[in-house]
Amino acid sequence: MVTSPLGRRGARSQRSWTRRRALQVLVLLGTAGLAKAARAKNTTPAWLTLPPTPELPAPRRSETVSINRVKIYFAQFGEAGPPVLMLHGGLGNSNYWGHQVIELSKQFAVTVMDTRGHGRSPLTSRAFSYGLFAQDAIALLDYLHIPTSRIVGWSDGGVTGLELAMTRPDRVAKLFAFGANSTPAGMKPGGARAGVFPAYAARCRAEYAELSPNPEKWPRLVEGLSPMWRSEPNYPDQKLARITAPTAIVDGAYDEIIKPEHTRHMAAVIPGARIAIVPNTSHFAMLQDPAVFNRALMDFLLA
Repeated sequence: MVTSPLGRRGARSQRSWTRRRALQVLVLLGTAGLAKAARAKNTTPAWLTLPPTPELPAPRRSETVSINRVKIYFAQFGEAGPPVLMLHGGLGNSNYWGHQVIELSKQFAVTVMDTRGHGRSPLTSRAFSYGLFAQDAIALLDYLHIPTSRIVGWSDGGVTGLELAMTRPDRVAKLFAFGANSTPAGMKPGGARAGVFPAYAARCRAEYAELSPNPEKWPRLVEGLSPMWRSEPNYPDQKLARITAPTAIVDGAYDEIIKPEHTRHMAAVIPGARIAIVPNTSHFAMLQDPAVFNRALMDFLLA
């Protein structure tokens, strides 16, 4: 699958189109050789694999802090450069960003956080919504005295990034949203039972048992998130169209849960947004092809 420029309202600059095209060519060329090699060896396609969850490198700082009436774990990496805040997907934890943190921390000051009730952040509230997730992120940025940040989000983290870009544009320098949706209608029916998604859910449960200070609360986490996933997010096109931060809407070509036409629609509605589809990967591209994922991410953040 190849990315292609999409129509936008109003005129576009040649510079903007060139940057989008550069990202598209990068993603295409970066995966072509890997896909060819996989076919030659008759191996399992990358999008049907779930590589091991990486470990985060040693942080320069990590804490669990009380903010927004919950407790949030965060860790920081890299000594200098523009701030980047990384938001992981539902049920997961910040370890899933391990491959990206290693690369980003060479040029950015990176912060990862475990979403409320996830990973190392204890489940102290039954309230879950993308609005609350965004409030938690802002509260953490306030605690760390970070006025604005580049936001990198995956899945639920990508939706939270959209929420931040719409409600707190003053705090978002750029947004890289991977595997996100803007309405429940953008989800594929039964997607959570497709591909490697069941294996991901089982892995998250095992990781929760190791990381969470209250591992017995896993059922409460699932019970809290399930109604949110059924009813949220609900971002009308008019609201998406008010996003002013430079935005990249990105997904894997074989995403199990996000409709490809929905990804294209979001990119078309957000003014000036880039779109990139990472071939040979699914909802877990940051694990399945971290080298290409990282190049696409760095290209956008450094542009």
